[in-house]
Amino acid sequence: MNSRKTPSELRSARWFAPDDLRSSGHRSRTMQMGYAPEEWVDKPVIAILNTWSDANPCHAHFKHRVEDVKRGILQAGGFPLELPALSLSESYVKPTTMLYRNMLAMEAEELLRSHPVDGAVLMGGCDKTTPGLVMGALSMGLPMIYLPAGPMLRGNYRGEYLGSGSDAWKFWDERRAGTISEKEWVDVEAGIARSYGHCMTMGTASTMTAIAEALGLTLPGASSIPAPDANHIRMSSAVGRRIVEMVWEDLVPSKIVTQAAVNNAVAVAMATGCSTNAVIHLIAMARRAGTKLSLDDLDQAGRTTPVLANIRPTGKAYLMEDFYYAGGLRALMSKLSSKLDLTTLTVSGVTLGETLEGAKCYNDDVIRSLDDPIYHEGSLAVLKGNLAPTGAVIKPAACDPRFHKHQGPALVFDSYPEMKAAVDDENLDITPDHVMVLRGAGPQGGPGMPEWGMLPIPKALLKKGHRDMLRLSDARMSGTSYGACILHVSPESHVGGPLALLKNGDIIRLDLEARRIDMLVDEDELQRRRDTWVKPPEKFGRGYGWMFSRHVAQADTGCDFDFLENSFGPTPGEPDIY
Repeated sequence: MNSRKTPSELRSARWFAPDDLRSSGHRSRTMQMGYAPEEWVDKPVIAILNTWSDANPCHAHFKHRVEDVKRGILQAGGFPLELPALSLSESYVKPTTMLYRNMLAMEAEELLRSHPVDGAVLMGGCDKTTPGLVMGALSMGLPMIYLPAGPMLRGNYRGEYLGSGSDAWKFWDERRAGTISEKEWVDVEAGIARSYGHCMTMGTASTMTAIAEALGLTLPGASSIPAPDANHIRMSSAVGRRIVEMVWEDLVPSKIVTQAAVNNAVAVAMATGCSTNAVIHLIAMARRAGTKLSLDDLDQAGRTTPVLANIRPTGKAYLMEDFYYAGGLRALMSKLSSKLDLTTLTVSGVTLGETLEGAKCYNDDVIRSLDDPIYHEGSLAVLKGNLAPTGAVIKPAACDPRFHKHQGPALVFDSYPEMKAAVDDENLDITPDHVMVLRGAGPQGGPGMPEWGMLPIPKALLKKGHRDMLRLSDARMSGTSYGACILHVSPESHVGGPLALLKNGDIIRLDLEARRIDMLVDEDELQRRRDTWVKPPEKFGRGYGWMFSRHVAQADTGCDFDFLENSFGPTPGEPDIY
């Protein structure tokens, strides 16, 4: 970082510096907001992409936290420019936030391209906001730092710690089985989410912010800090100070998100017991960065990287608040260091290895060692076979080991309402050996791959004491979910993938060790079914949904839009200013 930019080399100078009528208008309108020229002239203009919304409880604190970021920017001699960005609330946005991840990526890229900014702070946290913001910022290429929202505090129910999502599914099954009362269920509702911040289990939000840190895109330790902790306030102002220096240093994402950094992120994801959603988002982000990452790469990492974080749902004991107190992601990466490339650069301007100096673990049960892991293989496994020629994903560490090798008849559903009605029927003809199948829930069929993949255990089985069974779909599932769920079956049924040909009673065979998922139907019969298959109708006749359905890629390549891939064409240059 020896050479530094001069004020005349700032990108924002194109808007403000020229002695012409258009730039005069830019200066005049800035003064219209009450700013004097000395507040912005020759200073880096920093965009703050703020995904705060009244409809996003995970980001509720961003309304105030953005002021801490601005404080840091001003302290370092920059000029903050807050730009509201799409807030993807996992709680409220339907049918799924995944439908809008690419929209946020497009918005982030175009906000940065079209405005007079030199660098960016990306404020996100709830599931799809991390990949959406990062994908867009990677494509734009300005200096940027990701500011994670931080996990909420532990839930509490009658003295028992509750994990968001994971314990909701558990107690809901008990309510459906009739083992807890409505009053007890209401108490769970009231206690499971006690503060702002994202899910405090190792769900998609915690996974993706950890991945952002492993990529080198956050300040050291930032992803682990609970949202209500005063350290989060201090971290936010530090982000503001650091991004100004990054602009002067011209520390752009292409210097940080290298192939080695992506490999680090994959290893860290596996060691955390990551969400299955990480597969799709990691591939999409890697492709935006111009690096390589495939399902086979992820499966290989899963075979060789043990789970070290004893965090629910893969771990059984702890939550993200405990993880932070135990040393957080810096402690985990320190224990994992033999599997990481410590020479990768970070937004701090130093290597990953340097950011880990002095990292300590304060609870070896929360963050295990390579010699004493929670699970000896990684969090995820990739399956292939005649049901999923290009891949499917399962989370072995979060399901009953007896399903690692299983064979049983299929019970197939073509829609969520059909499936929901069936599982609530106490007279449903089903056995624990059945494989429940939901199709039509993939990227195009959903559309957007809703998180329907953790199919509810039928009441008929719940009341007999069964709490897990093999389930299969082209959908996703929440990172807080668990169970023997095969997900992301690709190609999806909506485009004629083999899942579309499956019939009730067909035998499905899973062999986790062999990484196989097959239907035991001969090829001649499959061809007969293929010849009579009719593609389902599209769900959108206009608008964004219409565009999404026609341009979204399959799960095995990250579900990005085809026209946003680097291979589609060169990234647009700087905007014309006339």
